[in-house]
Amino acid sequence: MKNQSILFLLLTLLFSSCGNSEEHEQLNVQEADWQSIEQAAKGTTVQLMMWQGDPLINKYMQSYVKPQLQEQYGITLEINSGQGKDIVGLALGEKETGKTESEIDVAWINGETFYQLRQLDALYGPFTELLPSNQYVNWQNPFIARDFQQPVEGMEAPWGNVQLAFIYNSEIIPTPPASFAELETYIQNNPGTFTIPNEFTGMTLLKSWLIAQAGKEELAGEFDETKYKKYSRQLWQKLNKLKPYFWKEGQNYPATLSQLHQLYANGEVRFTFSNNDGEVDNKILQGVFPESSRAYVPAPGTIQNTHYLGIMKNAGNLPGALVVINFLQSPEAQYQKASPQVWGDGTVLAINKLPVAWQEKFNNIPARQHAPDRATIQKRAFEELAPEYMIRLYDDFRTEVIEQN
Repeated sequence: MKNQSILFLLLTLLFSSCGNSEEHEQLNVQEADWQSIEQAAKGTTVQLMMWQGDPLINKYMQSYVKPQLQEQYGITLEINSGQGKDIVGLALGEKETGKTESEIDVAWINGETFYQLRQLDALYGPFTELLPSNQYVNWQNPFIARDFQQPVEGMEAPWGNVQLAFIYNSEIIPTPPASFAELETYIQNNPGTFTIPNEFTGMTLLKSWLIAQAGKEELAGEFDETKYKKYSRQLWQKLNKLKPYFWKEGQNYPATLSQLHQLYANGEVRFTFSNNDGEVDNKILQGVFPESSRAYVPAPGTIQNTHYLGIMKNAGNLPGALVVINFLQSPEAQYQKASPQVWGDGTVLAINKLPVAWQEKFNNIPARQHAPDRATIQKRAFEELAPEYMIRLYDDFRTEVIEQN
């Protein structure tokens, strides 16, 4: 009788455990209330894939985000290193092998990665309306509501907003070239001191240059093959003319932004770039850049874009993914990373929508020391082009410039 009682108890526990597991797996987050979603996420692990090339961003995630998610929601966040091509490659591999549960739940994405994942039908959504923090997002801002000309439509959640900036040493260059046109003259008059990184930031620079010569509205909207050929041909001709004056006479190009930052820090080149207009302060605080470094946006402007968080369609932990993203969008987390001493990332929240106490905090973030004023550079903000432009620039910069003798 005693053995039967023990057996009955074990079976009861087993079926109870299975029931709870099924309840978690089958929770319909589209119909569940937020409290139920948080409850289903408690005690789970969320897999996030993101670029890990910046020490301050990594510190923000490891020292602030992970502990807060564990303390507030009982969620363990595991961060996997990877960016655009890695995320797309993973999604493609899982699709081809018929894998029903992705290795990652959340991915840090934007632009061409968003486009490619949509083509693969690899993103879950729409989901942004499910997030309590969504009420504060500045969706009226076209730089947030559209990602490389693509309507977001709830398929990715805005995380930060930044603009491409030029970084230079003010002790060496008291007056930097004020425009892209002046930059050409500067390169010719100062041979060996300028180069373009062959990666995302470098392509953003090329896109900005493309828009500067074509006109702010000329390339807006869907990808136009005729326009691309016309203006890219002009750009390649310009760059090939300047190429002999580049660092290493244009025979070598930094493969990563960190390599270009190092060349700048060592004084080998006089300019580096950042998609984050506030990064110059970060690098000075880290002791990477000289204190005389400054950042600016040349006329007529540069690309401003938003970076996002997406959920994989076959994510194994939807409730956990939603709670993580909601936290990363929250006033608390957005305020923390907005400080130049933490990350200096521009917020995606509409400050006037926030509770008064949070409005006061955001309006009193310690001022930038060496980065340009955001209100000023907003006048020189170009909206991102359709994703095909970025994809083509990657290929054509290699064949039309790098490989040309």
